[in-house]
Amino acid sequence: MNEDAKKSTAGPLTARPIPDDRKPLPLPSTAPPVPPKKVIIKSADMISDMQKEAVDIAVAAFEKYNVEKDVAEQIKKEFDKRHGPTWHCIVGRNFGSYVTHETNHFVYFYLDQKAVLLFKSG
Repeated sequence: MNEDAKKSTAGPLTARPIPDDRKPLPLPSTAPPVPPKKVIIKSADMISDMQKEAVDIAVAAFEKYNVEKDVAEQIKKEFDKRHGPTWHCIVGRNFGSYVTHETNHFVYFYLDQKAVLLFKSG
């Protein structure tokens, strides 16, 4: 082995840090960005914080379930757990309703193309 080869292989290997201008750029995400859900409150007799909570729970339920009955069940159960029993929830594209509700416990809104009716009965 010649003298140059001995020098290049002798001693521990050390890594030099890569300067910031030489670091690879992160790869762009291949998933398309998720557009925000369009929310339209049609009617409400509920404080605004609770309305926002209802919309947030509905968004999560729609992300988890594909069947409207399952979405409605998730919203109802979550409101029963957080705000006491006797909440009712109806979800869908076309439905008629006429309900009696407790004061300050009613919201009807659209989440994209789906309507959500959430209310508490006495």
